[in-house]
Amino acid sequence: MASDSPNNPGAKTTDLNTGSSRIANFFRMPVGERIAALHERGLLNSDDVHQLVSANHQLQVNVADKMIENVVGVFGLPMGVALNFLINNRDYVIPLVVEEPSIVAGLSGAARLARLGGGFESAPVTPILIGQVQSVIEGDPEAAMQALLDHKEDILSLANSLHPKMVARGGGAIDIEVFHHQAEHDGRQMVVMHLLVDTRDAMGANLVNTMCEGVASLVETLTHGKVFLRILSNLTDRAIARARVRIPIKNLEGKGYNGEQVRDGIVLANDLALADPYRAATHNKGIMNGVDAVALATGNDWRAIEAAAHAYAARDGQYKALTVWRKDQDGSLLGEIEIPLKVGTVGGSLETNPSVRINHRLLGSPNASELAGIMAVVGLAQNFAALRSLATNGITQNHMNLHARSVASTAGVTEDHFEAVVEGLIESGEIKVWKAQEIAKNLARQVVRPETSERESACGKIILLGEHAVVYGRPAIALPIPLAVEATVRKEPKSSGDGINVVIPRWGLEQKVTATTPGVAGIMANLIEKMGLEQEHMTIEVFPHVPRAMGLGGSSALAVAIVRALSRTYELALPETQINALAFECEQAAHGQASGVDNTVATYGTPLYYQRQNDEPRFETVNLGQPLELVIGMTGKESLTAETVARVRQSWEQYPDRYETLFDQIGALTLSARTALQTGSLQELGELMNLCHGYLNALQLSTPKLEDLIHIARSNGAIGAKLTGGGGGGSMVALCPDSSERVRNAMQAAGYKTLSVTLD
Repeated sequence: MASDSPNNPGAKTTDLNTGSSRIANFFRMPVGERIAALHERGLLNSDDVHQLVSANHQLQVNVADKMIENVVGVFGLPMGVALNFLINNRDYVIPLVVEEPSIVAGLSGAARLARLGGGFESAPVTPILIGQVQSVIEGDPEAAMQALLDHKEDILSLANSLHPKMVARGGGAIDIEVFHHQAEHDGRQMVVMHLLVDTRDAMGANLVNTMCEGVASLVETLTHGKVFLRILSNLTDRAIARARVRIPIKNLEGKGYNGEQVRDGIVLANDLALADPYRAATHNKGIMNGVDAVALATGNDWRAIEAAAHAYAARDGQYKALTVWRKDQDGSLLGEIEIPLKVGTVGGSLETNPSVRINHRLLGSPNASELAGIMAVVGLAQNFAALRSLATNGITQNHMNLHARSVASTAGVTEDHFEAVVEGLIESGEIKVWKAQEIAKNLARQVVRPETSERESACGKIILLGEHAVVYGRPAIALPIPLAVEATVRKEPKSSGDGINVVIPRWGLEQKVTATTPGVAGIMANLIEKMGLEQEHMTIEVFPHVPRAMGLGGSSALAVAIVRALSRTYELALPETQINALAFECEQAAHGQASGVDNTVATYGTPLYYQRQNDEPRFETVNLGQPLELVIGMTGKESLTAETVARVRQSWEQYPDRYETLFDQIGALTLSARTALQTGSLQELGELMNLCHGYLNALQLSTPKLEDLIHIARSNGAIGAKLTGGGGGGSMVALCPDSSERVRNAMQAAGYKTLSVTLD
């Protein structure tokens, strides 16, 4: 790997806040974007990217058949990465294979806090594995033990002769230990020799077993006994991994708790785990959540690791926590872990499982000692994340969102309703599969404005044809995306002094609404002032169901939903025309120059043929001759409509005749598309969409990701596919009669998010 790789031993971290393991909004990216981000940082090579995108990294059945007996298939688990890790002043992106929600997010959050205090430290691990040779004797056990010690060099020499290549690499058998035990059932004397073997970067199980079997006859001769067991021990207490972290108290603040409260709560929870085996079992299980996930990702024997860890936790006769958390001299939180970790980076499944090979490269191809240190750090980080949750809001609340997502997935909720169902599950408190199915069924039945809901809603939009040209007086056809945004307004007592607040949980937004506030809140303030409500005290809560900045009319839908919610709460009885006009003003403020189509579709929620003439909007409802099955593919790259509109305008001003001709051609296609929609001529409509995309491409509005999505759609049965909205990123739309599922699955397999829309 290149010397500037974040996981490379020679790499240096100059800014703890901008390290290579920190990737902004990684969790919001589609899978394909995440893979690309890792590739851009040199963590994945081109072959890795191809394998991940195409799913060729997954273990094949014919390979699995050679690994174990009676193979009938291959079992899958999610593979993700934890970010933000700084270990010994090096950045790491940690691969994890795990099915339990919250582990990946918890680790990334813990690592982010830890790096603010300088990150984690880990010590080198000596890769010693112990083999046991059991000799049952009739004579004096002390004499037998001494005989073994007297002939130590002979035993080591014989053992090493069996694996000369390991010796050449600096490893091999390095020492012996002898012990005396008495059989429980008949009192027979047992002398047990421990063969200590440095296995270098191999896990070493087969190597040590071979050595134990090879020296068994010599042990019998020396002890005058009979050798029975000759096998490795999984209690790897000669391969102890240690890690520590120091977190300044100011970095522990949050969730309504000050730093001292969080620190003291963590220390107290750890103290209980040191004193009480019932608490220690759960405490250590949390540690192994992280350790096992890395072990699986790197092809190591997680069962052996688990056995060693729990045996080590009980080494003093009582089962205890593997970590210690305490207050440092300056009041900071200091955490330490000590855990046996005998792992390998060569041999075994590393040679057969392509996912394992990718994950080792993702880590920077560490040796066994380094990998053990990384795993110890991950265990410590996971322990911190769990204890912090216990010391603040509690595990249940912190797991709720991720658990809801898992339940929604199990319930088979489709992509277009997924986020809304997750939100509904959390609100209901019934995070069950049946509840998810019930919410999804209700969503499918909902009209644009459900009369029974306290929330007001608005539609998003798909520009089927006519984008950009519509700004210059040509027509456009827009289709609604039902229930794109919901909003509710709650009056607050004027005595509260809180003024006006906006909360958008999905965006992580919670702020005051003032005229000077930038972005959404500032535009909202102007809207509220125009409605004469600026002196009121209220909380506006918004629930978007379409991603922002994807060219799907989310900003207009947000404005319409909020205006409707305000009108309802304050009994203004605003007519639809006024709602539409207010939303248009918001569009103008957001985008600089708006066509008016987004807000109109958001307001009226019906397919529209739209055109501005003499600066006045004219729209006609389009009756569909055939149902439309559409799949929206999202690039994951935000499309800022204001920027693309401004760029097209600049080109139009420079080459007006050329661009007017292009706009005329797009307008003519749009006019033909209206007829095709009304007559149900879907094949013709698809061809018109394809031609329109060609003209939009000529306007330099497409991108490689949009072209990739369009190619995927057309290759899998879509009869028409084009970008939709502002371009420069954002989304595309595909017309997919009888092929929507195939198109959607192909897009998702390539790492893109999708949305399905059916219009009757």
